[in-house]
Amino acid sequence: MTPATSPSTRTDLTASVQFPPDFLWGSATASYQIEGAIHEDGRTDSIWDAFCRVPGAVLGGDSGAVADDHYHRMRDDVALMKSLNLGSYRFSVAWPRVRPDGGAANPRGLAFYDRLVDELLAQGITPWTTLYHWDLPQALEEKGGWTSRDTVDRFVEYALTVHDALKDRVSVWTTLNEPWCSAFLGYSGGQHAPGRQEGGAGLVAAHHLLLAHGLTVQELRRRQPDASLGITLNLTHAEPADPDDPVDVDAARRIDALQNRVFLDPILRGEYPADLLADTEELGWQHVIADGDLATISAPIDVLGVNYYHGNHVSGHPRTDVVGAGSVQPERPTTTPFVSAEHVTFPSRGLPLTDMGWEIQPWGLRDLLLRLDADYTLPRIYITENGAAFPDRPSADGAVHDPDRIAYVDAHLRQLKEAMDAGVDVGGYFVWSLLDNFEWAYGYSKRFGIVYVDYETQERVPKDSAHWYASVAATGRLPE
Repeated sequence: MTPATSPSTRTDLTASVQFPPDFLWGSATASYQIEGAIHEDGRTDSIWDAFCRVPGAVLGGDSGAVADDHYHRMRDDVALMKSLNLGSYRFSVAWPRVRPDGGAANPRGLAFYDRLVDELLAQGITPWTTLYHWDLPQALEEKGGWTSRDTVDRFVEYALTVHDALKDRVSVWTTLNEPWCSAFLGYSGGQHAPGRQEGGAGLVAAHHLLLAHGLTVQELRRRQPDASLGITLNLTHAEPADPDDPVDVDAARRIDALQNRVFLDPILRGEYPADLLADTEELGWQHVIADGDLATISAPIDVLGVNYYHGNHVSGHPRTDVVGAGSVQPERPTTTPFVSAEHVTFPSRGLPLTDMGWEIQPWGLRDLLLRLDADYTLPRIYITENGAAFPDRPSADGAVHDPDRIAYVDAHLRQLKEAMDAGVDVGGYFVWSLLDNFEWAYGYSKRFGIVYVDYETQERVPKDSAHWYASVAATGRLPE
């Protein structure tokens, strides 16, 4: 596959590119996607365990019950990370393992992460801890989940439990991963756990997630003043299909408000966007914004994690050439909650697609970062997820050849370096993902890993992309 390109500040997009010597190279995973062992050592159900039992919710009826069996293979997996020259590993902690049912702390569950951090440090790999990657205890969901303000307090309790156990060895803390998915796909669209389709409930959940973030940042700052604290957002580059058509321009504005600014503005400016509030007023959710909430949510952060997979080409007119038309894309759906598909569509641009049906738009990452830098006073940015799913299989020689993934990552890294050269402060890059894994509503049908996993035997086979990335991580250089 030839990487898609757009007009660039460079005339040669294939020349060798050198990143700064202190640039951090890593990879990322999520607890429910890799750990397995869902009922071992005191762990209880998360919302994803319950969601996976709903007929038709997950492709193939799969679940994360075994996943990559990382819970039992952790030391070997960390040795694999070392062999790939990773400078950092971004992992998430499973709330129902650490405080089962949202209740008292579970020493056996905490012990796993204690061992993981020790193993990472022994291998010279910096632990990058994410406190929440979507696995809310099911018992808390049954009490209202993220639509209940009480869940905010339970999250802070859980976060402080993890912090107390690991603060002597962990210096980087991410509160939430992609709250857009947790809130809108979980409570409005129903494509993700807990599978609720309740309109404005997604905005209520988003506010409570943001409040949990802010309260946790305040507490961790007080307890560990020298820590790096932040949040990870999945952001998009929304472009109107016709920039001269006011209908298309307004459609892009709506998508930008509902995916980007709904989180960026409260965190970085202490306010919700006025157009978002106006667009969603009829949903009756704004009563949950209490006095002082936005001051808490905007507690200063040190790190903004940006997850980027693709941009959005947006029209306000009905179209037939919609990306993914006729297919189901539960994780990144072609419609956005609160925006009717009759009014906002995503017309195809004829770009190459990943196995998820997502357009490959590397320059969208550059343009997104430049826009963030222009519009906000930013902390240091890290690209905390970027990668692609392709239908990888071992060849007759036993190797897994994935040139499309190498092309994808290479193209995005080149566009990232352009943004850095233009002045955007980016400190590192985490490829998604280390391992093929349980891909949420897609089950095991989509492979994002740079390491192939045989789910029958749990054998790990580094793909060509893993060897390529190991070389990039070792040298900080993109080859010609």
